[in-house]
Formats: sequence, structure tokens, C-alpha cells
Amino acid sequence: MAKIEPFRAIIYNPGEIKSLSSVVCPPYDIISPLQQQYYHGLHPHNLIHILLGKNIPGEDKYRRAAHLFKDWQRDKILVPDRSPAIYFYSQQYSLKGEKRTRLGFIARLYLEDKDSTIYTHEHTHLEPKEDRLKLLKVVKANLSPIFVIFPDKKRVIQHIYQKYIQGKLPFVDIVNDEKVAHKLWRLDSPDILDGIKAKMQNENIFIADGHHRYEVACAYRDEMKKKLAAPAPEAGFNYILAYFTNTDSSGLTILPIHRLVKFASKPDKPKFILSMKDYFDVEEIKDKIRFFFLMEKGGRSEHVLGMYYDKKYRLLRLKNIKILDRLICDKPLEFRSLDVSILNYIVLKKVLGIDLEDEDALIFSPNVNELIEKVDNDDSHIAFFLNPVRIQQIVSVALTGQKMPAKSTYFYPKVLSGLVINKHEDS
Repeated sequence: MAKIEPFRAIIYNPGEIKSLSSVVCPPYDIISPLQQQYYHGLHPHNLIHILLGKNIPGEDKYRRAAHLFKDWQRDKILVPDRSPAIYFYSQQYSLKGEKRTRLGFIARLYLEDKDSTIYTHEHTHLEPKEDRLKLLKVVKANLSPIFVIFPDKKRVIQHIYQKYIQGKLPFVDIVNDEKVAHKLWRLDSPDILDGIKAKMQNENIFIADGHHRYEVACAYRDEMKKKLAAPAPEAGFNYILAYFTNTDSSGLTILPIHRLVKFASKPDKPKFILSMKDYFDVEEIKDKIRFFFLMEKGGRSEHVLGMYYDKKYRLLRLKNIKILDRLICDKPLEFRSLDVSILNYIVLKKVLGIDLEDEDALIFSPNVNELIEKVDNDDSHIAFFLNPVRIQQIVSVALTGQKMPAKSTYFYPKVLSGLVINKHEDS
């Protein structure tokens, strides 16, 4: 059963911080080194200083983060909100000229340790988990929420919005660098909170973004339970901060994460194409707009990948679905039928012989133009493009107990870090 709770958030003090947009930032795991520099220079109290501190020789960045978190609270830069609440969150954005709105709420989610109704779907890596665990241990707070989705059988989100939010002024109303409008409302009436908690009890929860942070929170909870003789069931470390939205939302956008393959030397591309034709029908498309149109259109009824090198676009249409049964035979159908699995197992591993764990061989990005530019600047690179994973595919894979390949989904827009912080009450 899914257990959620309100919390008394740590928020930026509006009396001290006049522009909230200057102190919030994206989740740590999508911040590039260039963006890290930008946010560090944007404001001395931008959350990036705690969330993703700079590596300075001779300094412990985690201890520095803990000191900053403590100092900002002492100096009233960060203050406790007026009362425990669940925070309703609206994000309005445009995609391909279409205006969309995603609604959800932020609350604490109980970390179940058995018979869990919380499902994960993506592989994680050790290094980022070690990094986040070190930070969590010293700050003893969830600095940003993980992103979860749920079927919303009882239409909780729509009911909250229509009854308690629509027409009310938010206490947070900002537009970030990506022109996404972020609005936040407090829900702190005990009756309303009890109603939301009761309706969420029978929901299955699927983690969309934040797998590393979720696993770290579970590891930290287990560590604390061993350390303390009789920890309270409601201790702060038993919870993680989470943003909830429903799986059927028209505002729920999933973007694909594309791949750039880096070769040590210029690959034998004619030989490579010949090998590809054992598995795919290969069609060369000259026009970029037509290429992506045909790729998206084809993806509705068949498995289509995109490829770019030598200033030419190529569609790769899988010849026969039975190829997957032979080459990915140790995985269930739900996993085999993912385009990202086809790319990984057939193109990257089988044809190109690439180790998928080799971080030097692959670059991941949702930005098509970024990868095209890299290929144009280096003929030892090849870019591969994917259609987005569908929400039902994520749910289906998670329910089988399988994990999707790393970097399979990019939920857009991201939930901002710094709007609300969950400080462990027992810290």
C-alpha cells in the first residue's frame, strides 16, 4: 500500500530572496558542467551550491554542503513553512507549438521494505549512488523530489485541482530558463490531507525519475535502522520527497534520450551498413524534417530507429520481430519490444561490438541538434535516434520486475529543485 504524508517544508524566505527563479535549479543529474558553472554564478544562495557543489582541491564538498545548509537556515535564507502540507504543483509549457499543463503534488512517500507497491524501471550506476548517499548523510534532507507516476484510479489530482486549487493564487509563481511556468499551492487542511492520504493507499507507484536517489534513500534507511536500537516508525529517514502525477495525464511528456557512439578511429561505414541490413531495412533520407517525421510516423506501428553520419539520415526498420526472440531471448517480451533494447542489443552490441557500460564510447542526450553537430565535427562519431518510450511500456516493464536500459526516458519538464525541501525531523 502506498503511504504518503504531508511535511513542513524548508522553503526560501521571500523576505530575503526577492527572485525565487534565481535560486532554484534543475535536478542534479541533468546539470551539465557548463550549467553547473551558470547556476553557481547566478546567485550566492542558489541551491546548486548545496545540491551539486564544485570540486575544490583540499575541500570536502559534502561537508561544505552541510555547513551551507545549516548556515542558510541560521541566517533565515531557508525557513520552515508555516505548517505541514502537501504541495500542489502546476507546470505549464510548450512543446512543438502545443501548450500543455502537467498537474501533480509533492508529498513524502514512505519507503516500504517488503510487499512494496513502489516499482522501479531503470538500471542505476554505483558512482552516482555513492555521491548522493554521501550528501544525504550530511545534510539529512531530501533537497529535491523524485518523480513518480501512478494510475490515479480515484482521480485524486483532478479532484484536488477542481475543488481546492482552481481560481486560487499560488504562493510560488515563477518562469524558469526553459520558459516553463511553475506554480505551487499549499494544501494544509487536516481534512483535505486525510482525504488525499486515504485515496492514495491502494495506488501502485512507479518511479519515473530519481532511481538513484530512491535506492540511496532505501540504503540510508537500512543503515539508520541498524544504527539505532529502536527507531520510530515515523522517523524522517523512512520517507523520501516525491512529486506525484498520473499516468494518463495529457501533460505528461516523455522525450527520447538519443545516443552518440564515439569510435577510436573512423569506422568502416560501408561494412557496418552491410551488417545492419541483416536485421534492418535501411532507407536513406536527405531532408532532416522529413526524416524525423517518417521516424515518428513509422514508430506508431513498427520498430524504427534513426541514424546519422556523413551528413545523411537513415531510417532503420526492423525486418522481423522474431529477430528479438533470438537475440534478446533472456528477457520478457515487454523488455525485448523496447526500441532502446533493439538499439542496445542489435546495433550497439551485436553489430558494433560496443560495451554498453563503457562511458567513453557513448554520449546520451535528448537534444537532437547537439548530437548532429558533434557528428558533423568528427567523422568518427555516429548518432542514433529513438522514438519516445510510451508510458504503458514503462508500467509493463516495471510490473515484470525488469529494469529498462539506463537512459531510456526523459520526462519533461523536470521538477525544480529548491521549491520545497524535506528536512528529516529527527535530524
